[in-house]
Amino acid sequence: MDDIYPMRFEPVFQDYIWGGRRLETLFGRELPEGIVAESWEVSGHEKGSTSVIGGVWDGQSLPDVLDALGERLVRSCARSYAQRGRFPILVKLLDAHRDLSVQVHPDDAYAAAHERGDTGKTEMWYVLHADLGTELIYGLAPGVTPASFREALREDAIETQLHRVPIARGDVFHIPAGTVHALLAGAVVAEIQQNSDATYRLYDWGRLGADGKPRPLHVSKAMDVINWDMIAPMATKPLLIERVDDVQRWLLADDPRVTVEKLDLAPGATWKGVCDGSTFEVIGCVEGSVRLTWEGAPQDLASVSWRLLPAELGRYAIQSAERSVVLRAYVQEVARDVR
Repeated sequence: MDDIYPMRFEPVFQDYIWGGRRLETLFGRELPEGIVAESWEVSGHEKGSTSVIGGVWDGQSLPDVLDALGERLVRSCARSYAQRGRFPILVKLLDAHRDLSVQVHPDDAYAAAHERGDTGKTEMWYVLHADLGTELIYGLAPGVTPASFREALREDAIETQLHRVPIARGDVFHIPAGTVHALLAGAVVAEIQQNSDATYRLYDWGRLGADGKPRPLHVSKAMDVINWDMIAPMATKPLLIERVDDVQRWLLADDPRVTVEKLDLAPGATWKGVCDGSTFEVIGCVEGSVRLTWEGAPQDLASVSWRLLPAELGRYAIQSAERSVVLRAYVQEVARDVR
């Protein structure tokens, strides 16, 4: 079918104050002038929808493609999203030249009650680059309670409540809604998340925004949604779920709303998959280079690039030209309405 094929997108860039230029220096991306904090690679969000490059849907935004294809694109696993004209997940690259704010995201139930149509936000980070000594904030320090956290906010001592984790290339962090977190200077990550921009800032390091004023904080909402049981978590340990010839397949994030796997491919290896109609997939080559083959013309993916595979695509194969790493993201089941 001419309208069902692996889709490549024109990224949308965001110029938040903490960004830099490393998407250009590390990955050879052509960037606009100035700060580039995020590259939205596959996005159907109203704050930055990506458009298809090539094929029948060339120039069409992801929401327009979803509107036209409906469940042929995402299938019934994400019916509630399709009915709202919203693609289920959002894929980004983030360049932390400076520290991001300390923040937390709501779950679907809280977002439905407070965020005017946005969903909750569960996400996953895959570290693409980390300067020597780089850390991130992931969860709460041992002994933290709601009372101690409120007191630290009053005393401008929130850093005493935060858990820091050193990071390196290839590390994985699953960040369920409710997890206090912050990407810190020196990190470049791929982020795969629910298609939401619901973010509550707790602390912004005392800095000013582009308008010369402090950026807004959302302490009351943040305190409502923090998961106080996320004490001193560590990087997610990948689970080996398949080893076939020269391919290892790992589970990185086992979450119904954002499931992510990793394929480690030796030089010359091939991994065969199928979009059998149960869900779409987003695949991303994050290391090395691969060729994606299916019933149509093959497509080459270098590091770092992504494709959206519609639910009705059928069989496909990923062939590595060198030692390569590919991420696969999909939705297992979103049965209930998330409005």
